[in-house]
Amino acid sequence: MTSTMSKAGTATKYMSWVTLALMTTSSVASLRAAPTMAVYGLACVFLYLLPALLFLLPTAFVAAELASGWTGGVYKWVGEGLSQPMGFLAVWCQFAMTIFYYPSLLAYVASTFAYIINPSLAANGLYVAIVIITIYWVAVFVSSQGTKTVAGLSSMGLIIGTLIPGALLVVLGFVFLGQGNPSAAPMDAGHLFPAWTGLASLVLIVNNFLSYAGMEMNAVHVSSLKDPGKEYPKAMALAVGLVLMIFIVPAVVISWVVPSKNLSLTAGVMQAFDGFFNHFHIGFLTPVLGIMLVAAALGGMLTWLAGPSKGLLLIGRKEGYLPPILTRVNKHGVQQNMLVAQGVVTTLLALLYAFIPDVSSAYWILSVITTQVYLIMYVLMFVAAIRLRRNQPDHPRGYRAPALVALCGLGTAASIAAFLIGFVPPSQYGSGNALSYVLLIGAGMGVVGLLVPYLFMRFRKPGWKTDVPQEALA
Repeated sequence: MTSTMSKAGTATKYMSWVTLALMTTSSVASLRAAPTMAVYGLACVFLYLLPALLFLLPTAFVAAELASGWTGGVYKWVGEGLSQPMGFLAVWCQFAMTIFYYPSLLAYVASTFAYIINPSLAANGLYVAIVIITIYWVAVFVSSQGTKTVAGLSSMGLIIGTLIPGALLVVLGFVFLGQGNPSAAPMDAGHLFPAWTGLASLVLIVNNFLSYAGMEMNAVHVSSLKDPGKEYPKAMALAVGLVLMIFIVPAVVISWVVPSKNLSLTAGVMQAFDGFFNHFHIGFLTPVLGIMLVAAALGGMLTWLAGPSKGLLLIGRKEGYLPPILTRVNKHGVQQNMLVAQGVVTTLLALLYAFIPDVSSAYWILSVITTQVYLIMYVLMFVAAIRLRRNQPDHPRGYRAPALVALCGLGTAASIAAFLIGFVPPSQYGSGNALSYVLLIGAGMGVVGLLVPYLFMRFRKPGWKTDVPQEALA
């Protein structure tokens, strides 16, 4: 953080664009997603690059223009470009997806932590549920201490728990192959693309859309930059490069050492480290790496707690969409009551792990519902960006995305395609009832993503509209 002196003689603190890039990378990228694509071996490069071109780049460029012209995040963009109700729906979807995101993220934390104490616990649903509930409430307490605390912890978690372990994983992988050990997955040109087994073979790409989601989230902090017009695009460029590197390289390396049939969607990263460490007779490092990975995941979670709920707080108070009990803030300007209410629902969802026998199945279902809810927001964001460019062409923008209409069209088409594919049961879960799968995903997405915000707007009262506290805008 840097600071300068204002006319009044008080120091105004700014966030550096590098810090914002690290916060964004922390909220988007982690080693958690690597096992999902490592199943495909070398083809995971294609499966990561495709959604990056269709979704990540349009999102990054479009969000850069919107954030450099309108402060306040996605609710401001969609509210200005479409309507205030649509703005509320957009920020609600951005917030609501975290209800499903936290259980899936913390399931990964639980499985990783299991390798420190007892690897067999990684498949124990009751253990996973207890860890999810405990860590979430601790994170709520940390987030209630303010944005500065969250920024420091999330950036530190990215370096300690993602960049360092990721680099170590890559080094061990090349040494492993250099010793003449065979790769568990074929690495020849014939496996650059995934085998086509019908529509179900594409379903895992939906998880990659979720992996890239969040590039726009920290735009709510753009006012903390000294020169948002120049610094936000730079932060996004750095974040995009780091995200691609973190996702692609570790996934390939994991495929070298862990056979796809043995990969766990929640514990695959630790399986790879455990395999490498045992091979090199340094198994004592497994718990150390486990702690580092947990630190990264928790740093990312803290960033998510700080971002979407803040945007929902601002529009909830300004437009009166939420009851006052949810929009009250503590002395640090943090929407603590909102986080607590979200925690109650998160706790109930965490219990799914205790009652669904296959932990990986619960993880996958929650991940898909998360993506479905979030994609609604992205469609609204892309449409709003086009309307703002056409209806407010002279509005000051620190950055203008090249070929904005084409980028928004590409992002919208990709989002809709991913949304539809999300209702197709993946081949890995083909033994289950397809209709039950569709109904479960549809119900989760419909209730949380559409019904709840409709009820808030339908029954809102004039007294719910209150002044936005100055500390919340900081």
